[in-house]
Amino acid sequence: MQIATVVIPNLNGKKYLKDCLNALRAQSRQDFSVILIDNGSTDGSAEFVRETYPEVTVKRFEENRGFCGAVNEGIRMTKTKYVVLLNNDTIVYPAFLEELVSAMEHETNCFAGSSRMVQMQDSSKMDNCGDFYCALGWAFTPAKGKSAVLYDRGREVFSACAGAAIYLRRVFDEIGLFDEAHFAYLEDVDVCWRARIAGYRNLYVPDAIVRHVGSATSGSVYNEFKVRHSSRNSIYLIYKNMPLLQIVLNLPFLIVGFAVKFLFFVSKGLGGTYARGLIRGVKMCSRDRKVRFHWKNLRNYAKIQLELWLNLIRRVKDF
Repeated sequence: MQIATVVIPNLNGKKYLKDCLNALRAQSRQDFSVILIDNGSTDGSAEFVRETYPEVTVKRFEENRGFCGAVNEGIRMTKTKYVVLLNNDTIVYPAFLEELVSAMEHETNCFAGSSRMVQMQDSSKMDNCGDFYCALGWAFTPAKGKSAVLYDRGREVFSACAGAAIYLRRVFDEIGLFDEAHFAYLEDVDVCWRARIAGYRNLYVPDAIVRHVGSATSGSVYNEFKVRHSSRNSIYLIYKNMPLLQIVLNLPFLIVGFAVKFLFFVSKGLGGTYARGLIRGVKMCSRDRKVRFHWKNLRNYAKIQLELWLNLIRRVKDF
C-alpha cells in the first residue's frame, strides 16, 4: 500500500526532469507514486516523461495555471495519506522520502514537514530550512546562503517551503487547497498559516535533504514577475489570515516593513513594479476570501502573534 504521492509542477523544465526523476527512482523507500502536472510546456517535457518514465502519471494543461493550479490538480488526484510537493529543479537524496514520512509519523498534529534544501552548485550551503513570518509582513528563511551544518536539528517552523515538502493529505479537506488567487509566491505560507489557525504544527526535517537550483521557472532572484506577484500576495496574505484586530495590532510594524521593502526595490530599479503589486494586492482583498474567525481558535491566533514578534527579533538580528 502506498503511503505518499509526489506531485511535481512543471513549466518548460525538461532539462531538470531527468535528474529529478532519477533521484526519485533511487529512493530508499518505494511505497509512493509520482504525478507530474505540466503547465502548458512547449519544450516537450510531458512527452519526455511519458516516454522515459512510464511509472509517472502525467497530467498536462494547455495553459500555465501557475504553481497553485498545478499542485491543486495533483493533490485532487491523490488518495494517499501524504502528499509531497517537489520542484522540478531538485535532486533529492536517497532517504528524502523516508525521513519526511518518519518525521510526520512520529510527531503529533502536524500538517507539513519542510526539507533541508541546499544549493545545487554547493551543497554545503543552505537554500531553505522552512519559512518564517514576522510582524513586518515579511516571509523569510534564516538559512539562505549559510553553512548547512548549522541546520542539522529539527524544529517547528511557521510554514514549509512547498519546493520540497510533505503534507498530511486530509488537512486539505479541512482548510482548503492552495489558494489559486496567489498564482505563485507566498501560497505555501498562506496554506500553512491556515493550518496554524486550525491548530496544526509545521516542522523542519533536516535529514530530508534535497539539492535545489532555485528560480528555475521565473528566472533571476529579482525580476518583474516575482516582485509583482510577491508584493501583491504579501498584502493579500495579511488581509486574508489576520482578523481586523490583529491587523491593527501589527499595523505600525507592517508600515515600516513595506516601506523598507519599497526602498530596497527602488534601489534595484523595481520600485514601480513593487508599488503596483501592492495596489493589486489591495484590490484582491474581499470579504469572501478572508479566513473566517472562530473563537475556538483564539489560542492559536495568540500563539501565531507571539511568533510574529519573536520572528521580528530573529529577522532584525540577521541584518
